[in-house]
Amino acid sequence: MTTRKCPVCGKPRSESHSPFCSPRCRDRDLMQWLSDGYALPGAPANEGDEKEVGPE
Repeated sequence: MTTRKCPVCGKPRSESHSPFCSPRCRDRDLMQWLSDGYALPGAPANEGDEKEVGPE
């Protein structure tokens, strides 16, 4: 059976912090998401195309 590696640093995963090896790597990954460090491919969003929602 192969040990899976932490996606951040490559060390073996810890069962208590899966899929990461430590709270540090888990927090680093969270900060990447919060700072828009990760992106999903797709067409760019046009700000002018969205309808404004407000009181009627």
